[in-house]
Amino acid sequence: SLYVSEYFSQSAQKLSFYSWYGNAKLFHFHVPEDTVLLRWLLQASRGKGPECTSMEITVHFRHGAPPVINPLGTRFPANATVRPSYNISITLSSAVQNTTFVNVTTPAAGDWFIAAHLPEAAGRIEVKGFSTPCPYMFQADMFVLRLTDMPVLEPGVPMPHTVVSPAKPLHVKVFVPKHAAGMRFQLSSCITSEQRACTVRVLLGSITLPQSFQRSLTCTGSINCSLALDSPPWEKWLQIMVESLGTANASVSVEMLASFTVCRPGSTSSFLNFISLNQSQAGARPGAAGSLAPAAGEAPHNVSSQRSSCLQSQPVVREDLDVVSVRYRLLNGPSVPVSSLAPTLLLLSLNTGMDSGGSLVLNLLLNKTSVSLANATVAACVSAASPVLSLNATRNCSTAFSQGYPLSVSTSSAEAMLIVLYPQTDDWFLSLQLLCPKGQGECSSAEAKVTVLAYLTPCFNDCGPYGQCSLLRRHGYLYAGCSCKAGWGGWSCTDDTKAQTVGTQNLATLLLTLSNLMFLPAIAVAVHRFYLVEASVYTYTMFFSTFYHACDQPGVAVLCIMDYDTLQYCDFLGSVVAIWVTILCMARLKKILKYVLFILGTLLIAMSLQLDRRGVWNMMGPCLFALFIMVTAWVHHGAKRRHCYPSSWKRWVFYLLPGITLAFIAISVYAFMETNENYYYTHSIWHVLVACSVAFLLPPRDKHKKPWAWPQKLTCRYQICQNDREELYAVT
Repeated sequence: SLYVSEYFSQSAQKLSFYSWYGNAKLFHFHVPEDTVLLRWLLQASRGKGPECTSMEITVHFRHGAPPVINPLGTRFPANATVRPSYNISITLSSAVQNTTFVNVTTPAAGDWFIAAHLPEAAGRIEVKGFSTPCPYMFQADMFVLRLTDMPVLEPGVPMPHTVVSPAKPLHVKVFVPKHAAGMRFQLSSCITSEQRACTVRVLLGSITLPQSFQRSLTCTGSINCSLALDSPPWEKWLQIMVESLGTANASVSVEMLASFTVCRPGSTSSFLNFISLNQSQAGARPGAAGSLAPAAGEAPHNVSSQRSSCLQSQPVVREDLDVVSVRYRLLNGPSVPVSSLAPTLLLLSLNTGMDSGGSLVLNLLLNKTSVSLANATVAACVSAASPVLSLNATRNCSTAFSQGYPLSVSTSSAEAMLIVLYPQTDDWFLSLQLLCPKGQGECSSAEAKVTVLAYLTPCFNDCGPYGQCSLLRRHGYLYAGCSCKAGWGGWSCTDDTKAQTVGTQNLATLLLTLSNLMFLPAIAVAVHRFYLVEASVYTYTMFFSTFYHACDQPGVAVLCIMDYDTLQYCDFLGSVVAIWVTILCMARLKKILKYVLFILGTLLIAMSLQLDRRGVWNMMGPCLFALFIMVTAWVHHGAKRRHCYPSSWKRWVFYLLPGITLAFIAISVYAFMETNENYYYTHSIWHVLVACSVAFLLPPRDKHKKPWAWPQKLTCRYQICQNDREELYAVT
């Protein structure tokens, strides 16, 4: 045999602490056909700085679709099917790098996915630039060993083969035809090169993770041994591996035979399906009635053939709506007839390679008036690759190499629902059959009507009112995930264990918005001291901060007067410019210079916020530069007057020191104390402290300016106007 090794690699990704599925880094590989050995090379590394500590990286594997994971232990939505993913842990302790190998023999061909993430996120809100997070990198490479000339086992034809040694097992494959109800594998004439009785082990099927249903058969001696499989995967190559359990130097000769039992489906003709599709889309056209006459003559023949067939196939049309969004439409109407003679089969195609990143939702609704037997039950099974063709109480909805998802509806429980999270790439089948408690003879002539609603959606229920459905991308592959808010969690944001109550949400909104009203004293002080430009900036900041936080709320208490991004930008701009103009006002510069710096600084701040809105230096840079200007101006004033500036100790004790203290406390709360849980009151404290510090730090008005006296000013102006006219009149 000729083996070929192939190597596939993807670029390394920076890992994140886990809070939702978008934090997991996904790797997508394609395993070619006839692969006998798959080896993953997993490389994890971390930085060398003091902020880097020991860390445990969790890596999940799955065949056919992204792994369904639950690191936070939250609840999944009701009626969702969850099977735990296969995962391993990689620990980075004293070593900077860790290399791990994972081997999979006889892996299933097709898509394989790897998801890696760090432990649960701490929930602390870090200001970008204040601290340097440790980089944890992860890279996955794939090695495959592929057999180029794998022998093909023809159905019904005995084929002799030789196992050279226990170290070199024999690999063969057989193609499973469509509508195969069962497969029987038989091994005979097993004898060693030393003419002794042999012992071999036969493995049928490929390994899939997280669950593998590979079938094993051990044969001893020359006695024929066989294995029967129900519902093998349709239209796929089935790998068979035979390995010798005898001595190392002896070869083994065996004879293998594979035979299939094919199910004869009964359904409406393709011509009827084509006409039904055209009529449902365009309506009846002239001449259509005449063209249907031959088909009507075939109807009795079709009914009789359905009675003798082992399954009834219903035509289903796949309608692509959007990315990871598909609707399945039954041509014969939403209701399908279900009998006890043979299962009714619906094909749900999910084999495009881009359908595994969503959720497959199925709803079954039984028409109670259609069932004449009160105790009858409609059993259903959803399976991938091949359908379940025998539904009864003893079967557990399993096929040859997979476990399906059972459902049932009856007159007492007429509705059933199933949610398959990240369905694997394959053809999916829905089998329905009518069951009676006293046996199938009781309901041989009964028929039930079941309404089937099936669709593929990116996020089930669009993540609900407390979640946001996000479309994620890894190279060309798209998949969806829910980002929850207001304390809700779970795959579809249905877990309310830590959810905020509506009262808490209203309180958070009121605190974050009404705390901005503390700018009113600062605005009043600025207006009283003739700092009208500064008062305008404070008013702008108060307005946009109030409505930005009203729009930024995660719960139901939300009010957005304009686009969210616009509100956020205006809030950040107003906050930084307010600090800028306050410090420059304290510097006591000449008016022309002060206003030039006001305008120039505002333009530069607007530019820097557009480049990086959350960068710490967008706030610290203007603040430090303004402080430098203020200190330089104060030194100049002090040298000119030959004493400390400001000269009044009362100014220092009652205004400057309290204002500076409030500003430092506000910065400490903003940079080091905010978390996702306490954000609504810590950030409200930040609003109050900053607004109060501005009121304390604003300098007193110029001595030559008098307080506001609106009546005197209006009277004075009117009198001057009168006097001017009188003098003018007198001169004339």
